Amino acid sequence: MKHLLSAIVLIILVCSCSRNKQLPTEFTESNAFPHTYPVYNDVTIPVNIAPLTFEMYDSCEEMAVRYSFGEEEIICRGKQSLPPIDEWKKLTAAAKGKAIKVETYACKEGQWTRYRPYVIHVSPDSIDPYISYRMIHPSYVLYEELTINQRCLENYDERVIYDNMLCSDGPNGQCINCHSYQQYNPERMQFHARQNFGGTVIAYDGKIRKINMKNDSILSAGVYPAWHPELPLIVYSTNTTRQIFHISDPNKIEVYDTESDLIAYDVAKNEVTNIENDPNEFECYPYWTPDGKTLYYCSAHFEYPDTTQSKRYEVVKRTNDIKYNLYRKSFDPATMQFGPKELVFDADSIGMSATLPRISPDGRFLMFTLAKYGVFHIWHHDADLWLIDLQEKKARPVFGFNSGDTESYHSWSSNGRWVVFSSRRNDGSYTRPFIGHINEKGAVARPLELPCADPDYHRQLMKSYNIPEFMRGPVTIKPQDFADVLKGDGEPVKYVQKLSR
Repeated sequence: MKHLLSAIVLIILVCSCSRNKQLPTEFTESNAFPHTYPVYNDVTIPVNIAPLTFEMYDSCEEMAVRYSFGEEEIICRGKQSLPPIDEWKKLTAAAKGKAIKVETYACKEGQWTRYRPYVIHVSPDSIDPYISYRMIHPSYVLYEELTINQRCLENYDERVIYDNMLCSDGPNGQCINCHSYQQYNPERMQFHARQNFGGTVIAYDGKIRKINMKNDSILSAGVYPAWHPELPLIVYSTNTTRQIFHISDPNKIEVYDTESDLIAYDVAKNEVTNIENDPNEFECYPYWTPDGKTLYYCSAHFEYPDTTQSKRYEVVKRTNDIKYNLYRKSFDPATMQFGPKELVFDADSIGMSATLPRISPDGRFLMFTLAKYGVFHIWHHDADLWLIDLQEKKARPVFGFNSGDTESYHSWSSNGRWVVFSSRRNDGSYTRPFIGHINEKGAVARPLELPCADPDYHRQLMKSYNIPEFMRGPVTIKPQDFADVLKGDGEPVKYVQKLSR
């Protein structure tokens, strides 16, 4: 024990573990980049992003890190590199449009090593100050605790928008999902509650309503939403969704639909109508263009044999053959009427399945997810992000964003220069948000993992981020206010043959 204590004291003395702001003067040089978590080498960051914290991937006694640009610098000492937020803001402001140099030293077994410096590019393009997401355990049988959270990207402040445990738990549990906003506006949002106290919650300019969207004239209550950019109008897919569990397939779960349609819901009139309900098509994931005159969505052609007794069994049997293509429909805001569908991207012709079409705010690019089959690509390890230039009508994979594992749900920032997307590149199981820059020509830069106050947070967190969405500000409605509305009765919708102004 005496020798152990002596060794510890020696390491402390050699590594200068007091939190001074000096860099080591005696060290060996390494030509390798430091092996850190997260990896921030050569990433491009928004000028207003929170400080990028990190630590050595393997343990060390201490780190010394210097971030610098011109005369501005930050020196961090300790087990982790934790730049103070005020100093970080000064540094990123100075390096706007340029790059921050990062020099990393690590002390292991009493010896300091200086690693090869790298740069962090600072884009002059800012990012929306908030994102929101659902936090969920990636459980494969049951779930209990679910929250919809919001996080300030300019610091590390994270708060709960709604917690399903506020209404019920245990056998009377409640699922919550599919939060979305009209034009990034936190005062105009919606989310679904399933099972106990189920209904669709719509917050619109200070008023919170619970809508019972079930109706005999539509397949189901609304599921995946798309707010019109200007009108009080939401298009939903309505889905009969099921899941199966694989025994040996690396994709642990398959989530699929046995039926799905598209409906339009008038928020002001509380009216709903069908807009696509072909029994041989699985329509899903609607999304509007910025001008509100075109609706994109995906759909798979699927015909049940006349002898089918179980739709669920038939879909499971043919799961690998279900391929989704991208379509669009014109929309006239004056008459509230939709045009016929048009094929945009024929993924089936190349043996693939395309889902989650998302249009950039300037209307030029369509980003989507591509995998070998199916509609729920977050569970598919082969899922990648693809981009269509709608001017040049060319599709290509987004190589700069993709990894060797799942890339799925993605959202554009309001200025169109950033994309937040879901990735399982770290361990194949837990979804983390990554933020990537994309310029006006569609060129992308190396993305960064969402920075956290504790750089080890994501390695310890046993929950996944689900459906990351940008917001112009925080939701100010209290979680209990949402719960109080959910505990009441929902307003039944009125079905109409056509919507009108």
